Amino acid sequence: MQKRLVLDQQQIAIILKRFCHQLIENHDDFENTVFLGLQPRGPIVLDKIVSTIQEISGQKVPYGYLDATFHRDDFRRRDLPLKANETKVNFLIEGKKVILIDDVLYKGRSVRAALDAMIAFGRPQKVELMVLIDRKYTRDYPIMPDYHGLKVNTLESQYVSVEWAENGFEKDAIWITEKA
Repeated sequence: MQKRLVLDQQQIAIILKRFCHQLIENHDDFENTVFLGLQPRGPIVLDKIVSTIQEISGQKVPYGYLDATFHRDDFRRRDLPLKANETKVNFLIEGKKVILIDDVLYKGRSVRAALDAMIAFGRPQKVELMVLIDRKYTRDYPIMPDYHGLKVNTLESQYVSVEWAENGFEKDAIWITEKA
């Protein structure tokens, strides 16, 4: 299987720190801002962002994990049912600025589903999207990130693989591989 490194651990750390500085600049004291990591892979990125913001600014930000499995438009079209992940949102988002965080933006279906799932917690004032990797030219929905680490051109036959040390990999890394 052909595998090409897109971002290494150091590059990922730089991008995450840049995200935090942009967020601090755009949202000031985070008084009216909340963060939601999209399950299953967004919470790892979210946890890194939250801890870095606290490290840089000393500010705590409200955050949670959002699962949109049952809001997906392809939920009933699969041979095997999807397994839901935990939704852990201990606050209302009514009138708040929401930052949705995920690792890779591909077709836009997960983000569309997350927008539906999020409404159970109130109507946000504004929603922004943050992703490490934006796969250009693959969108099914007109969804674009407000914050992106890297835009990559990929083919349908390729997969973006995100490896985290927290998940047992040697180092954090993002690869483009050919689908099996």
